[in-house]
Amino acid sequence: MDFPRLLTSAQIKELDQRAIREGGVSGFELMDRAAARVVEAICQRWEGLEGLEVAVLCGKGNNGGDGFAAGRLLHRAGVGVRVFLAARREEIGGDARRHLEQMEQAGLPALPLIAEADLPALDQALAGADLAMDALLGTGSRGAPRPEMAQIIERLGRAGRPVVAVDLPSGLEADTGQVPGVCARAVLTVTFGLPKIGQLFFPGKEYCGTLVVADIGLPDPAPSPEAVHLISGEGVARLIPRRAPQAHKGSCGLVVVVAGSEGMSGAAALAADSALLAGAGKVILGVPSSLHDILEVKLTEVMTKALPELRRRRCLSLRAQGEILSLLAGARCLALGPGLGRHRETGELVRRLLGRVEVPVVLDADGLNAFAGRADKLKGVSAPLVLTPHLGEFARLAGMGVEEVGMDLLGVARRFAGAHRLVLVLKGAPTVVALADGRVLVNPTGNPGMATAGAGDVLTGLIAGLIAQGVAPEEAACAGVYVHGLAGDLARDQQGEWGMKAGDLSRALPRALVEAAGRS
Repeated sequence: MDFPRLLTSAQIKELDQRAIREGGVSGFELMDRAAARVVEAICQRWEGLEGLEVAVLCGKGNNGGDGFAAGRLLHRAGVGVRVFLAARREEIGGDARRHLEQMEQAGLPALPLIAEADLPALDQALAGADLAMDALLGTGSRGAPRPEMAQIIERLGRAGRPVVAVDLPSGLEADTGQVPGVCARAVLTVTFGLPKIGQLFFPGKEYCGTLVVADIGLPDPAPSPEAVHLISGEGVARLIPRRAPQAHKGSCGLVVVVAGSEGMSGAAALAADSALLAGAGKVILGVPSSLHDILEVKLTEVMTKALPELRRRRCLSLRAQGEILSLLAGARCLALGPGLGRHRETGELVRRLLGRVEVPVVLDADGLNAFAGRADKLKGVSAPLVLTPHLGEFARLAGMGVEEVGMDLLGVARRFAGAHRLVLVLKGAPTVVALADGRVLVNPTGNPGMATAGAGDVLTGLIAGLIAQGVAPEEAACAGVYVHGLAGDLARDQQGEWGMKAGDLSRALPRALVEAAGRS
């Protein structure tokens, strides 16, 4: 899989140094390139530069140097620019100082912003500006901004002007996405080389606005067995299966879905139907026998199979094992868990099945709950596994608290996937995919409207449908979460976030697949 890297602040600093050391480019020139990309992004967003008034706020580091260079370029293009320096002049050194001096030589002074008496001039400039540029704090910033800087960022927010952040909004931690204090809220963030981890995780993602990744000629990062990647449209396009001209339902794969219990027939229906909408040639849905007639009415194209149940509980019994194994003859994937219920006998059925199944398994919902506190039993499963828990399900599975998982989500996901030799799809905002080899991938698609019952069942069916068509489980997981989020975005654009239901996501899957396949 070919997906771009997500970097930490230390890694991006190393790329800067390598570009200077090995690429024959100076730090001064890198700042010039970064500034040019910022100006280009402004020109595109505001459909030209003519008539714009811009307030540029610069700090003392390299981020400020980018701001000085951008201010000079805007000034040269005829834009009305006022530049403010939130540091003492003698604190500016290196390439940033050279850009400050070059800007001033071009006739654009840096106005001081270090004392209380300087703030009214900033307020006046912001009031008359069409937009503000935030070049105060760079990727190396940690913790809450110091009080003097926080005051400036607060005034920037109160001015109500659109903010363009240089590399990332000031106050955002590049490595975590955390906002420990006040933070600039940008409508547009122009980041350089590759995205930073904190730009994809909330709350940081919300402060970035539209994220533009600008090429300034940095080298590729060194390979790492524990790299973090961004699932991209271009990479997903190469994973979407294409049908041969002579394709038939048999060549497109059979998915067996085992799901449902009393009150949760909808989960079974959503997962099974989504597997078909993902392109599987045939889907067989096994359900408790008393729900069979209900699913026959709910579903037209999905084949259904009545399985032995615990009659008083209307959930699957251990006696269903043999019939499920028979259904799997010729199948390419088993989707197991949506709406199964938590009866102890059903849980035992799930555990025994995984001991005998050989085709890839997408394990979700109550299939996961069957292993809560027993995750070590997953290590003995020979079938390729894709687990799709939300944060609460994963915490129960791993025997951890939800907050504990959230404090080191990437690390926890990586360690779990590696220890159990499986693919872990940890659903959330954003969804994270962890692979057994140590790689972790972050999904950029999706929206809050997808926070609706049944959305996870759609994802289960989608991943299973892709696997049935010959996509490797780890690739199906990555493509599945991207297409699932894209379907949510298409549904939101059509009807808004408030009224979205899981069925809307499922119906949008074909359009999402077409769009994703065309992004190569």
